[in-house]
Amino acid sequence: MGHHTFDADRAATLEAPEQRYRVLSAEELRWALDCAADDTVVDLGSGTGFYTDDVAADTGEVYAVDLQPEMHDFYREKGVPSNVELVTAPVDEMPLDTGSADRAFSTMTYHEFATAAAIEEIRRVLRPGGRLVIADWAANGEGEQGPPLAERYALTDAVEMLCEHGFSVEFEAARPETYLLVATAD
Repeated sequence: MGHHTFDADRAATLEAPEQRYRVLSAEELRWALDCAADDTVVDLGSGTGFYTDDVAADTGEVYAVDLQPEMHDFYREKGVPSNVELVTAPVDEMPLDTGSADRAFSTMTYHEFATAAAIEEIRRVLRPGGRLVIADWAANGEGEQGPPLAERYALTDAVEMLCEHGFSVEFEAARPETYLLVATAD
């Protein structure tokens, strides 16, 4: 499996609602996260902040974690909500306190960081009972959109990885090109 990052020179293409919401709507993400108004949320691989903005409107503090400073530069130019803090770091080494987050989510980025170290780091940052939402490209898709099939993970593999590293999967949905799962930190 490859672990590439999205080309920051193409960041503007991530701002197309007609494309992004076809694979995951803002309403579905909000439903899966089930945030309270004062929750602390971590966006794992936030990119341009497209989905970060949808979540920030309904919750407390949001950490937009991305490895690429260029993505944060794009987000700054677009305008970052006042309750969003940009964190430039890999998912497996987030500079966040243990148990400091109530929710975490990854929208079409799980395939970029899917390692045991990253899942353990997410588990460390989430409080016990915290919720993790992953929407990503499916390994059994046709590959017409998103990363190459060789860089994707199957829903069953993602579920297995989470269960091996301190999560209980509460919901899973397989779709033709994508999947959605909701897990709770044990």
